[in-house]
Amino acid sequence: MWSDFKAFLMRGNVLQLAVAFIIGGAFSQVVAGLVNDVIMPPIGLLLGRVNFSDLYWNLSSTHYPTLARAQAAGAPVIAYGLFVNTIIAFVIVAFAVFMMVRQVQRLERPAPAAAPASKACPFCQLAIPVAATRCPNCTSELPALS
Repeated sequence: MWSDFKAFLMRGNVLQLAVAFIIGGAFSQVVAGLVNDVIMPPIGLLLGRVNFSDLYWNLSSTHYPTLARAQAAGAPVIAYGLFVNTIIAFVIVAFAVFMMVRQVQRLERPAPAAAPASKACPFCQLAIPVAATRCPNCTSELPALS
């Protein structure tokens, strides 16, 4: 059983999936940092010094000055600012994956078309081998290959 499990793990697809999963986790942290620390602060500044990660709707009757205080008090809130950050991070990751897949597709060249194995006799239209010099059906001499 151990040898079967080891063979399963050593197959190329499983190892590639594991590497992709690890790199994807690291990439998501980089994108989250990019969104939270680089993209959202200028957008918040343009919109009147708004910090998106602090935007929330308080569903209780008590007022809380920040999202952190509302969450610490256990108040029911809808943190839509964090959701906006998550959506932007998703769009960035989706665009990066799209660009990567697009580049891989450009690098893959289509397989060359296989040479036809037969041709039609110009006199009787019977399918004959490409290298034939005489038609087996009408016995016509065929023009030489050029």
